[in-house]
Amino acid sequence: MTIAEPIRVIGGGLAGTEAAWQIAQAGVPVILSEMRPLRQSPAHHSDHLAELVCSNSFGAQSSDRASGLLHAELRRLGSIIIGMADQHSVPAGGALAVDRAVFSQQLTETLANHPLIELRREELRSIPTEGITVLTTGPLTSPDLADDLHQFTGIEYMSFFDAASPIVVGESINYDIAFRASRYDKGEAAYLNCPMNREQYLHFWQELCKAEQAELKDFERETAKFFEACLPIEEMARRGEDTMRYGPLKPVGIFDARLGDYRDPENKAKRPYAVVQLRQEDKAGQLWNMVGFQTNLRWGEQKRVFRLIPGLEEAEFVRMGVMHRNTFINAPELLAPSLQFKQRSQLLAAGQLIGTEGYTAAAAGGWLAGTNAARIALGQQPLQLPTTTMMGALFDFISSASPKHFQPMPPNFGILPELPQRIRSKQERYGQYRDRALTDLATWMQTVQVNQPLHQSA
Repeated sequence: MTIAEPIRVIGGGLAGTEAAWQIAQAGVPVILSEMRPLRQSPAHHSDHLAELVCSNSFGAQSSDRASGLLHAELRRLGSIIIGMADQHSVPAGGALAVDRAVFSQQLTETLANHPLIELRREELRSIPTEGITVLTTGPLTSPDLADDLHQFTGIEYMSFFDAASPIVVGESINYDIAFRASRYDKGEAAYLNCPMNREQYLHFWQELCKAEQAELKDFERETAKFFEACLPIEEMARRGEDTMRYGPLKPVGIFDARLGDYRDPENKAKRPYAVVQLRQEDKAGQLWNMVGFQTNLRWGEQKRVFRLIPGLEEAEFVRMGVMHRNTFINAPELLAPSLQFKQRSQLLAAGQLIGTEGYTAAAAGGWLAGTNAARIALGQQPLQLPTTTMMGALFDFISSASPKHFQPMPPNFGILPELPQRIRSKQERYGQYRDRALTDLATWMQTVQVNQPLHQSA
């Protein structure tokens, strides 16, 4: 079957990169349009495709965790994003984290060299009115294109605020204080931990609450709404003295082996009151991300306050924390579980734009939107994944949730259909969810012939 017109993919983030790759792998030509570097976004730092902005972690690796199950499903489906993440992973305890610079550079080169992918550096100000298009412009869609999308849907964007954590140079960390350990000694000791006693913690908390924030623009101030899974650290601090200690600074399960056996009752007094964790950013271990320290503090205030953390007194920051407005469409009003727009079946969307949360969910949406765009071009029926899989449940949720209260949704076991029998043990229950999901996915893949070049059977 000859394809007359290439499919258009607008946006070169994780979802757009995955979508373009799946379209090309199906034997269909694709034009991938990315506005950087012609027009930069407030959050990006390079012109590479699939740049990871907030963190270098794709979440928990174990398949009995929600993000890990999504990883496992995408590996079976031939995701280029997860495949490249596996190839360029760095130690992160039980998480899948990558050397983000190498990761995005390699993806850019791989797509640019594909014979069926044309990478264009251009800003599209409107949605093409003809042909098949996949919209993956993300939470920072340019104003003109956002206005055009609003005109097309007749529905205003929804918005929340997202923030990125600072990154610290490893050589500037005081290793006499900071120590390597993972929580409960799980996996490699891939995190650096900066322990605080009660006095140090309270002083840090007080200064953090008083620190000066960067000023929001008028339009941002009017619509600001924090996403609860990505609260700025200063917002968390203002919610109470112990809020951080039950969040990113929780000391439970983290012990300094240099102080002796933590199980010894005599060592109980040596356990930290709070712990700031840093996660490795690159394979060489030269860069460390402050876990959970998304922030909108002024850069000078970040340096002043964060250097109160024991071990970071002389910290050198290669990237300060930043905060920006994210936007997303009201997917339940607009999208089918196949990620097609209800009012225009040849227009599809994926990524944070549709209200999924997280890197892996963006890749999953890109996989489905790209696969379905190729199937439409080849005269085949678009796919919907089983709702017993994490991917299927996620896209079923965002297309069927209450439009009035719709908010971004990360992968989680709460959106999966209940098991036939109630299982009290959470670990066993999650394992059962995983086993059912992967079994149903395998059966579904055989039924719809996923991962076979579609153009051969068209």
